[in-house]
Amino acid sequence: MNFLDLARAIFGLAFTLGLIGLAAWAARRYAPQLMARLNAERGERRMKVVETLVLDPARRLVLVQIDDEERVILLGEGKELIEPKGISK
Repeated sequence: MNFLDLARAIFGLAFTLGLIGLAAWAARRYAPQLMARLNAERGERRMKVVETLVLDPARRLVLVQIDDEERVILLGEGKELIEPKGISK
């Protein structure tokens, strides 16, 4: 393998890694707007996650809004504990 073959291989590797880096940058830059536009075309969503709070590595609290009602869900350890409906805010 002479110097020209080695330089060509290194240039090819640098070019390929550059294309991968460019694709990753473009995905991070433009994918959120594209996904929001696609979701807007399908109509308004009724459910959304308002906030999450990590309690420990195994459990987290999730505040979910469904229509005009907010619910607290405790996720972890293979089960979900949902706040009872009778609790007032």
